[in-house]
Amino acid sequence: MSNGFELRKFVAPEFVFGIGSRHLAGRYARNLGGRKILVVSDPGVVAAGWTKDVTDSLDAEGLPYALYIGVTPNPKVEEVMAGVALYEAEGCNALIAVGGGSPIDCAKGIGIVCSNQRHIQLFEGVDMVTVPMPPLICIPTTGGTSADVSQFAIISNPLEKVKFAIVSKSVVPDLALIDPATLATMDAYLTACTGIDALTHAIEAYVSTARSSMTDLHALEAIRLVSESLLPSIHSLHDLELRGKIMQGSLQAGLAFSNAILGANHAMAHSLGGALDIAHGECNAILIDHVIEFNFPSSPERFDKIAEAMGLDLRGMSSSVRKRALLKHVRELKKEAGIFRNLNDLGVSRSDLALYSDHAMKDPCMATNPRHASKRDIEVVYEESL
Repeated sequence: MSNGFELRKFVAPEFVFGIGSRHLAGRYARNLGGRKILVVSDPGVVAAGWTKDVTDSLDAEGLPYALYIGVTPNPKVEEVMAGVALYEAEGCNALIAVGGGSPIDCAKGIGIVCSNQRHIQLFEGVDMVTVPMPPLICIPTTGGTSADVSQFAIISNPLEKVKFAIVSKSVVPDLALIDPATLATMDAYLTACTGIDALTHAIEAYVSTARSSMTDLHALEAIRLVSESLLPSIHSLHDLELRGKIMQGSLQAGLAFSNAILGANHAMAHSLGGALDIAHGECNAILIDHVIEFNFPSSPERFDKIAEAMGLDLRGMSSSVRKRALLKHVRELKKEAGIFRNLNDLGVSRSDLALYSDHAMKDPCMATNPRHASKRDIEVVYEESL
């Protein structure tokens, strides 16, 4: 970027951050004109008790609701359309999503279809959503995806084994109620994968070709917060102070990437997740060091800033030593977080890579990667992740 004054826009929803914010869902749903609410969640979040806290707040306001929990990890096209059918049959006029990225993206998909009256697959790409969604309130329960503040919805199409991205400011929720207390029911591995997802958001946003001074601010702070708090929070799962820092890091990473977009790491992770139906955070974590290594030559000074935000002291080091120090640190972070699996362990073989690279090249996130990548480049990065 030649200077800091190119045209950039920055969109973010209203958000309320803090312990207990989930209990405000009913009051805000009424303020937004909700008459009957479709609450979108999943069985795990229901079992953890977070969905009930939200429906209790609707009961307290005397607001009727219907509950839709037919959402699996990596929400599918048919799950969105089944949610649309329930929304319409129940006469709903607003949505609340309670959960990680999957229920939130599913709720976004339901909202898009209900307003625009066309099949969800017709909205793939950038700025394809012409009619705004019904009011949407999001209560995130994982410290990683930041779907609650982003202009992205990622939906899986199992028939074609691909994930597709819907990117539009119409997809930004009206309100996010961000409550760190909800992270207390995540286990250590989910905490690790979602935390590294947040870290990947921040790193990719900071080196993106669409970055700005505003996104830089949030990206660097997210890297700092997640780097210093992730391992301690994995070791003390019920420490709300640490959970709060992770949730804030995730929020700031979301504000950064929603506006700066992402890069090859996410394009490649979407391709893997669509083909194999595996957790998005884990896909990102497996790829992160390999993508950093590929992108490093495009903006070494930016990666130095990332390393410093992670707490590394680079003084007196040559560029190649700084790069090695960053990669070593990221790999050790993954290992200490308990992320040992590689693509081989997930069932990926070398013969799959051409197809996955093809899908990754078509992902909108690839457009803002700092280093131009050919299909063969992407194949090589996948190979290194085997």
